[in-house]
Amino acid sequence: MNNPALASFMQLKGIDQHFVDAWGNPATVSEEKIKNLISHMGVDASDEHALMDYYNQQELQHWLSVLAPVTVLQQAQSYLIEVHLPIDFVTDPLLYRITTEDGLEIDKQITATDFPLLGCKDINDIEFQLYEVEIDVPLDIGYHKLTLLEEGNDQPLAEMSLIITPESCFTPAPIKEGKKLWGASVQLYCLKSENNWGVGDFSDLKFLLQKTAENGGDFIGLNPIHALNPSQPKQASPYSPSSREWLNIIYTDITAVPEFEECGSLQKQYKSEAFQAELSALRGTDWVDYEAVTKLKLCALRDMFDTLVNAKSNRLKELDAYVTEKGSALQQQAVYDALRFKFLEEDQNAWGWPAWPQEFQSFNSEGTQQWCEENKQEILFWCYCQWVTEAQLAEADKLAQSLGMSLGLYRDLAVGVGKGASDVWANHDLYCEQISIGAPPDVLGPLGQSWGLPPWSPDQLFKAGYQPFIDLLQANMSYCGALRIDHVMALLRLWWVPEGETADSGAYIYYNVYDMLNILALESTRNQCLVIGEDLGTVPEGMDTLLQEAGVYSYKVFFFEQAPDGGFISPDHYIQQAMATLSTHDIATIKGYWHCDDLYLGKELGLYPDQAVFERLLNDRVRAKQQILNSLHGHQSIPDDQYHDANTTGMDKQLNFKLQQHLASGSALLLSLQLEDFLEMDQPVNVPGTSDEYRNWQRKLSHNLEALFADEDILSLLNKVTEARSR
Repeated sequence: MNNPALASFMQLKGIDQHFVDAWGNPATVSEEKIKNLISHMGVDASDEHALMDYYNQQELQHWLSVLAPVTVLQQAQSYLIEVHLPIDFVTDPLLYRITTEDGLEIDKQITATDFPLLGCKDINDIEFQLYEVEIDVPLDIGYHKLTLLEEGNDQPLAEMSLIITPESCFTPAPIKEGKKLWGASVQLYCLKSENNWGVGDFSDLKFLLQKTAENGGDFIGLNPIHALNPSQPKQASPYSPSSREWLNIIYTDITAVPEFEECGSLQKQYKSEAFQAELSALRGTDWVDYEAVTKLKLCALRDMFDTLVNAKSNRLKELDAYVTEKGSALQQQAVYDALRFKFLEEDQNAWGWPAWPQEFQSFNSEGTQQWCEENKQEILFWCYCQWVTEAQLAEADKLAQSLGMSLGLYRDLAVGVGKGASDVWANHDLYCEQISIGAPPDVLGPLGQSWGLPPWSPDQLFKAGYQPFIDLLQANMSYCGALRIDHVMALLRLWWVPEGETADSGAYIYYNVYDMLNILALESTRNQCLVIGEDLGTVPEGMDTLLQEAGVYSYKVFFFEQAPDGGFISPDHYIQQAMATLSTHDIATIKGYWHCDDLYLGKELGLYPDQAVFERLLNDRVRAKQQILNSLHGHQSIPDDQYHDANTTGMDKQLNFKLQQHLASGSALLLSLQLEDFLEMDQPVNVPGTSDEYRNWQRKLSHNLEALFADEDILSLLNKVTEARSR
């Protein structure tokens, strides 16, 4: 690149022009696309002087900051801290005071010149020097504060957050000892049962946990259960939430809320023939009717909330205590949910904060705060919704523990939030709102993907001492034994796409992966939560090693585990520190894969650039199927006299179940199987790269849970999977 100003800006912002694509080929982002991306970041990339001015301003601020906002270090006997000082201070003994998170103060008197000088910078005729100071003090893991003081002056020269972490994430003792576990994964909303209201709920989850444990399973893997938008229930993607810290209230089992039995009007309505007929119809559909279900549940929640308020019982005091404990974060979510309903009622085009009046476009605005003062009861209602939902999730987690499950609930953390999200509305400075994260062209999305999710600004995240990331992990590691991080590459880099552009117009932006992994290890250890990283797609060299050393479990999808010659890697050769699975929410079911339903659907939806791409994918699939049959025969996983020719072999129950048993016999310590594959379903729950073209996130299971666990063939499969895992 022959543009020094542009190159300096890219280095400052962690923009990488070069990457290796999903097929292993070197790729370069054009200078024109880089400039367009930078312009969407708020800096005029066509003006070299503007780029250099920005760079110089940031460099100046860096040198004038005595301490960084935060330093993240693994636990050791001593710690190296970078300190910027004017030359007049470098020979003075300064007091380095560490205040631990327990309130203990540890003082060390240190002179900077006793340590290595790393650099110098003249600013307005004053020389500033950078030293790497060593603080020799043992510290427990946790969140501490370092304050730098001048002798005789109580006013700090600088303060920073000092985060001390373990080397790696938590792994439960049985898994550390080599015990191989299996569990079932499910999109919670798609569960059918005899009692739910047309969408899977936390009572269904408890039933699923019970039955899975009875049949040898150790965990239930869930889709992200983040808060969506109750005012617009058709926006149902769990991977495009309104908030990743709060819960989707549609999963509340209304009949399990204490106020349900005490609410006379709701009881009368619930017992009526008309209401029961409506529930029966909602349960019987093959696709979730989010609008009807949400309307029913919100009406019931309002009735129960009124019952609670009028009763003035201890439960109301418990709600008040919950609201106080959760603080401003809960208030932000509750206010946003309330305002979405308010503005949609006034204008059907007011889909979210960007379409609201200016005075309401942030949580801290004067208009929003005045509305809050005038609508405290409405805000309390939305707090109540989160309270009862969280209580039921906690009950499910408690049940899993009582069943002796090592992991129990296995939650999923989405990679971001939608642009109209409450998280963005309440934290504008944290997000780059004119950018969408996504992925360059790869196996899952030949055209690339732009997900409509604004990314965190690496700069702002660092300035905030990583607190948003810490809060996010703490919220999502609650009430579970494992957490899957969707697109775990986001800890290292994200593909940023300028708003309104196609996915191939993006570039990679890098984050501080070491800080992020260390904080992940700290929260994993504190919450006793195993971490699985979804590491599919374009994985940069060395990232697999970093994740493994950090104790993050890899994600091995059988259909993607092919050797260079096209053969399928034996599950016996998977690394142990991994979760193996046959399929995921983003690819076809076993039956759909085998019959190429996903490819034909992709063609129908226009996902491929041309017919040639479709035909290549189809031919590749036939070859892959043959290699799978060859591998299964090589491992004696299927009968010798059957399933030899992929061109004539259909997917039947025996082959389906044998394939699941084959993976169960592998070396990965964790195995996740889909309920859809137990039921031999063929329709996908999601088609990547689509929005309205396909009914994503709506397809239910084909059978009720009660029927699933009464099926002798399925119970036999689960028994054989358990046996295979014990070998």
